[in-house]
Amino acid sequence: MKTMKMLGATALAGALVLGLAATPAVADAVADFYKGKRIIMYVGSSPGGGYDTYARMIARHIGRFIPGNPKFIVKNKVGAGSIIVANFVYNVAPQDGTVLVALQRNLPLVEIMGGQKGVKFESRKFHWLGSLANEAGVCAVDKRTGIKSFDDVFTKPVLMGGTGPNDTEIFPALLNNTLNTKFQLIKGYPSTPPAHLAIQRGEVDGICQSWSSFKAIAGSYYTDGNMIPILQLSLKKHPELTKLGVPLVFEYITKEYVAPGLKVEDVTSYFRLLMAAKAMGRPFAVGPGVPADRVKALRAAFTAMAEDPKFLADAKKQRREVNLVTGAEIQGIIAKMAATPKAVLAKLDGLMKFRGKAKMAKIQMLKHSGKVTQTKKGGRRILIDYKGKEVTAKVSGSRTKVTLDGKKTKRKKIKVGMTCTFTYPGVGMEATNIDCKS
Repeated sequence: MKTMKMLGATALAGALVLGLAATPAVADAVADFYKGKRIIMYVGSSPGGGYDTYARMIARHIGRFIPGNPKFIVKNKVGAGSIIVANFVYNVAPQDGTVLVALQRNLPLVEIMGGQKGVKFESRKFHWLGSLANEAGVCAVDKRTGIKSFDDVFTKPVLMGGTGPNDTEIFPALLNNTLNTKFQLIKGYPSTPPAHLAIQRGEVDGICQSWSSFKAIAGSYYTDGNMIPILQLSLKKHPELTKLGVPLVFEYITKEYVAPGLKVEDVTSYFRLLMAAKAMGRPFAVGPGVPADRVKALRAAFTAMAEDPKFLADAKKQRREVNLVTGAEIQGIIAKMAATPKAVLAKLDGLMKFRGKAKMAKIQMLKHSGKVTQTKKGGRRILIDYKGKEVTAKVSGSRTKVTLDGKKTKRKKIKVGMTCTFTYPGVGMEATNIDCKS
């Protein structure tokens, strides 16, 4: 009997040794896999917007925290409010941890509700890595409209810019359908930067989007007093918006404002459900088939990166807030969404759709010509002297058509001193065409 106990103790000790050795072995396996690899970060939004900015910041830093230190490349794959890229990552892309994706935060709710065509994924089956922003939203209008507060939009029509089934279109529709506001809509802007240019040109009056992105994209046009925030879209008040006197949406969900046939408690629950999506901020994920050890390593890297001084300094430089939401927290939020009664989701689905006749945007492209003063990042950024002012264009290797003396060429062939013409939505944005002469 004593011998048996000794054998048992020896076996247990051996098992413990093996167990202790397993953790570094797993870590080594992850490092061996990622060493020398290049990870593709797909972004389901156009270049220049908030999702794109966060994705590119992450791509510059997260590799330092992943075992094996892989390199990153960012690619935009836009369409249908991130549905196209979500379908791709879920069904087509390699399920080995070499593909990450930045998805629009409303996408899980859109999928769970089941009213959107073309969805070929289940949000709860993605492995969510985390988010860097617990977003507060805002609706803002140009001061030329004469609107001074949210109270004015109950009597005066306001034309809002839309970029897809996201905050820009969902909230104007939901506010109209539950509170009888008078928002109108122009759809079809590829991202929020072109929508902001449309506001400045007078084509549309305002936009609903995240507060952090609004400040970054509107820039001096806002700080100079041209844009007026009129409503907070969040579960709780944001300090900056509250200081400006901007009311929280729930202050208007009362018997006085709620549309006939709807109950205050129901409308409150609809907005709370959407605000839960906003709590996910800017979510990042990998496909459902990625091995558990790599998912764990990627989540740990995401969290470590969010606390890194170099990363935080970069975020500050980009004027982006960093409020970590972990992958596990996002997974929990989506699980709660999926547990919402179907009848509630069906009702909300109808209320999120714009019932008026939405117009389609006419995207105006600018043409700026001048001598090249700088090229950066292998031609991914080209700067020219346009009428005494240096302006820049982003250059995509796949979407931007680059020509030199009338012949198609690669962006890295563009050199300082050449004369080039940018065709793009606006300064600093991705060009559709760059035509140069040697």
